[in-house]
Amino acid sequence: MATRPKLSVLAAPEKPLPLWMLYPLFFVGIYLSHWSLLKLPYFWDEAGYYIPAALDFLRTGTLIPHSTLTNAHPPLPSILLAGWWRISGTAINGTRTFLCMVSAAGLLGVFRLARVLAGPLAAAIVTLLTAVYPVWFAQSTLAQADIFAATFTLWALSFYFERYAEPECPPSRLAAVAILFSLAALSKETAIIMPVALGLWEIVLLITERERGAWGWLAALSAPAVPLVLWYWFHFHQTGFAFGNPEFLRYNATANFTAGRLLVSLWHRFVHLFIHMNMYVPVVATIAVLLMPRQGSQSRTTSRPVLTAIGVVLAGNAIAFSFLGGALLTRYLLPMFPLVLLVCVAVWQTRGRVVWTLTGLTGVAFIAGLWFNPPYSIAPEDNLTYADFVILHQQAIAVIARQFPAATVLSAWPATAEMQYPDLGYTRSAIKTVAIDNFSPEQMQKAASDPGAYDTALIFSTKWVPRGSLNLGRPNEANDAKYFDFHRDASPTEAAAMLQGQIVWQGYRNGEWAAVLRFPRAIEARLQH
Repeated sequence: MATRPKLSVLAAPEKPLPLWMLYPLFFVGIYLSHWSLLKLPYFWDEAGYYIPAALDFLRTGTLIPHSTLTNAHPPLPSILLAGWWRISGTAINGTRTFLCMVSAAGLLGVFRLARVLAGPLAAAIVTLLTAVYPVWFAQSTLAQADIFAATFTLWALSFYFERYAEPECPPSRLAAVAILFSLAALSKETAIIMPVALGLWEIVLLITERERGAWGWLAALSAPAVPLVLWYWFHFHQTGFAFGNPEFLRYNATANFTAGRLLVSLWHRFVHLFIHMNMYVPVVATIAVLLMPRQGSQSRTTSRPVLTAIGVVLAGNAIAFSFLGGALLTRYLLPMFPLVLLVCVAVWQTRGRVVWTLTGLTGVAFIAGLWFNPPYSIAPEDNLTYADFVILHQQAIAVIARQFPAATVLSAWPATAEMQYPDLGYTRSAIKTVAIDNFSPEQMQKAASDPGAYDTALIFSTKWVPRGSLNLGRPNEANDAKYFDFHRDASPTEAAAMLQGQIVWQGYRNGEWAAVLRFPRAIEARLQH
């Protein structure tokens, strides 16, 4: 079999710098750049599932969580978190330090992958840009499954793509791919999409090119299905549900198989991969570089097999995640962003010094994206908006705990979990809650029909929505409401009017808001009774 060309003209040095020497540098960089975030209480899915599930495993040894609804997520994040807590304790800053370690390992996988395909210079650039890309940066201290799955996936890809640099395939490489993809699937079930997509590509190569090594790769890429199937069998045996509770399965899978939703989802995924959070800057720069006239001996050296394999991976994940997941969260595509950046940087290298200008431009755009939001609605966890969300919830719950410690609080998830479970870092003692789905006018009217059930309310923005007339997402709101549960939250003033209460506290941070409402009628009713 002929040697395949690398993605770039640059080749790795004969004696590359050992990766173990780079890991401490990566960790220190991640840790220091996230210093102000390390003590923040748990956010969103951390509070709603991953931290309670890991604490259940730590305290009782059960892989099936009992303090939160089980949704059949594989147990490896719980096992790893509980193992770390055995060493460091369950303090929140210790948990976030561990996530910095995981993120640094993921960046090391990015470096290894890029060095294999495009040389050490491109590896350094791709790793740096990945680290400051807003979605990766935000996920680097969040105890959710995605950073674990992305880390194992990127390491698996680094071994898989070695075949394009070194055609001889030792059994150890196949074993590494099989084990790492298995660990990724046991971190998050949707990580199985990656080996499935590559397995289908191997079948195409087997048919069209009759590659001798395709059978070995097919076996390695099929192996991760085994532990995942065993996990689902165990979950079914324990709970009676293979893929989580029926509502979870409906929301994240079975309700999504319509042509209209698929088309809208594909558009969202295209935006997420190539435009979102200033990713359009390196993508547009790459298109411009490809259109530039070639000078001297410069030539395009991009390897078509490598680009095709990366394209298969990107397309496979975009299509799969257009079906899977009731909410089209950007973090589901976390391991895809380094691949997009890798292609961009490899193309930049073919035009010599332009690589430094474009790297600087992209870096500035990504760093700006950490604080400045795009002109359309985003999930808070796509950048540092999530920190504003958490701080506002801290402040609101502190007001309730201090002024109304015996209150029964009307709110929505995740604030209901934040008030009920002191382990999440918002309160020292549990606060009684009454739950509604969200803060849409319809839910406000529903809450108003039973005013005696609560005496206080905590309402908040559930997503970041741009203010003013510049909102590029407005034309899509009808489809987003139909397919993705998009809704507009009632403002504090609107909620107070609908529920006939008084605003006793409200706060705003960079477009995020929260408010505490008080309803004297409930107190009066209890006194009369």
